[in-house]
Amino acid sequence: MSMTPSTQPIRFFHRGRIVDVSGVHPTRSVLDWLREDARCTGTKEGCNEGDCGACTVVIGELAEAGEANAVGGLRLSTVNACIQFLPTLHGKALFTVEDLKAQCSKGRDTAQHDKHAVTRLHPVQQAMVDCHGSQCGFCTPGFVMSLWSTYEHHQAGGTRPTRQQLADDLSGNLCRCTGYRPILDAGQRMFDLPGVRLDAEPVVTALASLKHENSFDYAALLGQRMDHFHAPTTLADLAALREAKPAAQLLAGSTDVGLWVNKQFRDLGDIIFVGDVAEMKVVEERGDALYIGAGASLEAAFGALARRLPSLTDVWLRFASPPIRNAGTMGGNVANGSPIGDSPPVLMSLDAEIELRRGERVRRMPLPDFYVDYMKNRLEPGEFVQGLVVPLAAMQRQVRAYKISKRFDCDISALCGGFSIALDGDVVKEVRLAFGGMAAVVKRAAQAEAALVGKPWTQASVNAAKLALAQDFKPLTDMRASADYRLQVAQNLLQRLWLETRTADPLPVEATSVWSVMPHAALQGV
Repeated sequence: MSMTPSTQPIRFFHRGRIVDVSGVHPTRSVLDWLREDARCTGTKEGCNEGDCGACTVVIGELAEAGEANAVGGLRLSTVNACIQFLPTLHGKALFTVEDLKAQCSKGRDTAQHDKHAVTRLHPVQQAMVDCHGSQCGFCTPGFVMSLWSTYEHHQAGGTRPTRQQLADDLSGNLCRCTGYRPILDAGQRMFDLPGVRLDAEPVVTALASLKHENSFDYAALLGQRMDHFHAPTTLADLAALREAKPAAQLLAGSTDVGLWVNKQFRDLGDIIFVGDVAEMKVVEERGDALYIGAGASLEAAFGALARRLPSLTDVWLRFASPPIRNAGTMGGNVANGSPIGDSPPVLMSLDAEIELRRGERVRRMPLPDFYVDYMKNRLEPGEFVQGLVVPLAAMQRQVRAYKISKRFDCDISALCGGFSIALDGDVVKEVRLAFGGMAAVVKRAAQAEAALVGKPWTQASVNAAKLALAQDFKPLTDMRASADYRLQVAQNLLQRLWLETRTADPLPVEATSVWSVMPHAALQGV
């Protein structure tokens, strides 16, 4: 299935035209290509690990007919350019801060502006100037691109974001000197300025011409070795390719694998990219379950869960950042097996099963059974995660998810808990208590659950479950939290679960949600 580099270049839309790129290694980042090859240096390198947002760009793809939030037939998503590999752009559009000037020169009504309109700033940029939203300016292009994505989506929908929504949209952009108040001010101000809209038609036309039904195979030399980037477009082709190349590196959103290259200097060799397989991205109800394809983005997957279970909204919005959730996948987060991943505790609390595929064989198992030990799982050679299956019946229970981290937004958990409980009167009929950050793998607290099932849902029962947690887990001390802190917080979260779900005078979620108790803008230093 591999081809020489000259037969299939990487082709994508950039700066008003389709560009062809060959000869670069498959792990070359979008950021490095922009700055060093395309000489588009507006996009900055900050952390080089998808955390600070200085390198934020927007990726455009053809939207499905009737797709919500589409902008002129395009699906626009912010991503971190530093951890995205260039071949993943094949068939897509890349927008950077340099594109805003071109939009401004085309988009303004020349009858209302002078002949120098070509030098005018885009409303997003002008609002940043007006509101003093930039100081050293290093983070500014990333903020501008996140704001531009928000601007285009709300302009297309005829809406305006609240200050809270702006804060959420900017949670993946960090600023060390300006402070966030003027940037949020700019996010509101940009809608008051004369409008400038993306001319999506030529982009849609270009992407339609690039639309590829067959697998994309790119290759480039690394010394004397030829490394291949395989991008199948069907599930059957993916299964066959994975079976034939069990040692190849699977790549989904690159939110973890990109760090392997940037920070650990890993040699990946051949890569199999799952991002072009539409069948892997489905999120839909199938019979008595919600099926989440392993290639579905974290944003799409958590969004689907939160629409059915609003109590999961907090953990959804606090999972990394919009650029990470747009690129990363729930299947990848689960397959990664990190003990501090935030998806597995939630899914375990909902009795989710993981669906694995090798060739034509498909098997399922309860998610807790998938993990063997630290970063070890039950995947066989040539097998991959195909999807996640969440029973709808589990969503009838009361469900909560709590994330504890040093930084409120865009931070890795010190501890994450996913809980569900069903009561028969005042007696615990069913309970699931799953924790991340408490052991070498994410797992359920079996003894704490046993201490609750069949017992009255009272303070005394909760106290017994807290004591049992000490038998379920022997947490470690690391840079994010001490063992004692983790155990105490885990016990406190059980207390919170009881306060929110007890039959007599339950504490409303609003009473403990930061979103309600303290406006998010206040957390941003306003």
